[in-house]
Amino acid sequence: MQIIPIHVEKEIDPSDDISDIILKSGKLNDGDIVVIAQKIISKQEGRLIDLSKVSPSLLAEGISSQYQKDPKITELILSESKRIVRMNNGILIVETHNGFICANAGIDESNIEKGFATLLPINSDESAQKIKNKILEQSGKNVAIIISDTFGRPFRMGQTNHAIGISGLNPILDYEGTLDSFDKVLRVTAIAIADELSAASELVMGKSLKCPIAIIRDYSYKSETHFIDELLRPEHEDLFR
Repeated sequence: MQIIPIHVEKEIDPSDDISDIILKSGKLNDGDIVVIAQKIISKQEGRLIDLSKVSPSLLAEGISSQYQKDPKITELILSESKRIVRMNNGILIVETHNGFICANAGIDESNIEKGFATLLPINSDESAQKIKNKILEQSGKNVAIIISDTFGRPFRMGQTNHAIGISGLNPILDYEGTLDSFDKVLRVTAIAIADELSAASELVMGKSLKCPIAIIRDYSYKSETHFIDELLRPEHEDLFR
């Protein structure tokens, strides 16, 4: 398996065509998996917020005062969340409207102009599907798309990239019913390959390398229609809710 970086020197804005940027790199082959950092999707889709135009509510002011946070950021977090999971040490762990459990609703101030913040895409599956379709239309190449973002983990230090949007592949490789090396039947082994591919791609993408796109080549997968919510644990199975 190969992981091939695509460096992008320019600052992405709504006038850019991400599928065109990928194709103009000259690196794409039929059957590749393209992993794209959420940040450039958000910038291209206009999910960049001028903090000077955000008016914090009394609730945001109260939370910010308690946890020494910027009340404008807190207001954005609340607006992007359907529930607060935990609040501690200045960090708000929330469930976003798309069902992701993450810190600060995925709102980020890194790698953008001071005084601005990016929000997660409204529907990352749709974003991925549009890019996949454009690449197919413009080049005839059938690829899979993963949109990734960096999330923390509740029981381990450090962050890893996770898939927040997919198109063209099953996000889970389910081994249930197959045999292990001792001919025992596997029953509950399902590997989150979309997350693993996202994490692998981060090794070449980095955070300051101007490499928001990576191509994964020679990983075997079936081209299928699936959605990112297949990776979200149902509420009745959540032991920590």
